[in-house]
Amino acid sequence: MRSNLPKQSSGGVASRPEELPPVRSERWTRASDGGKLEGMRGLRKSHAAGSTEERTDSASGESLFSAWLEYYCANPVRQRALESAWDHDAPVTMSAKERKALGQSFQRFELGEGGEGVQLLAKARQAGDATYTRALELLVQEEQKHSALFGVGLRRMRAPSLQEHWSDAAFTRLRRSLGLRTELALFLIAEAIAMEYFETLAEGAPDPIIRGIGERISTDELEHLRFQTDRLRVGFASTPLVGRVGVGLTWWIVAIGAATVLSVDHRAALRACGRTPGRYWLRALRRFGECSRAALSGRVVVDGPSVSAREIGNRYGDWTR
Repeated sequence: MRSNLPKQSSGGVASRPEELPPVRSERWTRASDGGKLEGMRGLRKSHAAGSTEERTDSASGESLFSAWLEYYCANPVRQRALESAWDHDAPVTMSAKERKALGQSFQRFELGEGGEGVQLLAKARQAGDATYTRALELLVQEEQKHSALFGVGLRRMRAPSLQEHWSDAAFTRLRRSLGLRTELALFLIAEAIAMEYFETLAEGAPDPIIRGIGERISTDELEHLRFQTDRLRVGFASTPLVGRVGVGLTWWIVAIGAATVLSVDHRAALRACGRTPGRYWLRALRRFGECSRAALSGRVVVDGPSVSAREIGNRYGDWTR
């Protein structure tokens, strides 16, 4: 199981993306929570080949994902603040058994989180909405930072990095055959399933730096789930109910498989953090279910991040400098 973006192919050409329906509303309202944009009326699906029409508030011309772009521009300030609290000179508090278990787990996540997202971003550009695409580019950069953080953990545990792993290769082969919407769905599934692992690290890892890494990554991933849910909700809003039910069932099959692989492949690391594989499996699928229901709700709504760029600036410092 991996929670990652795709790696760059060796000279390959990105396949044509599935069309995600451009959204137009006669009236959109922005909620006072600093990010929620809800479409009151109107949804149109474009059938024009290679359409570059952006998803915007038709009254203002603003992309529905503007709040997300602002969030991703501001988030590095929060990331640096969280990392600055770590005491890298603190003694390692893991036993040899715990270090081995977490080291092997971190090796796989470091590999999975390090993709450049070249093909995914190419598909997003072809689908339209430059604002959404730029926000997605910044999300890719956050995933690469997560890979670097797993590297920090590996160095603390004196464990080497992996060059390849079967789960990474399998996921890469699968997603390269897919269009944009399906690839985003796989991304959502992977992140929803992995989120419980990151929170397990934050809550129960036997070492303060490893707990800090878990907290740092899970803080980002919470917003990644909201971001991908927003995009898929817009993309599936015009799909009939029976179609959305079929899509949801397919997602569940993939999610159950992903949760099973992670719970088995990383069981020693989960136990080192005080979490049984069975409990992890149930909690991971519960979270996936929440994301799936939101993404396939049929509503035309973009919730936005749980914390706005302004709130990040007020708490952690000016991010516009």
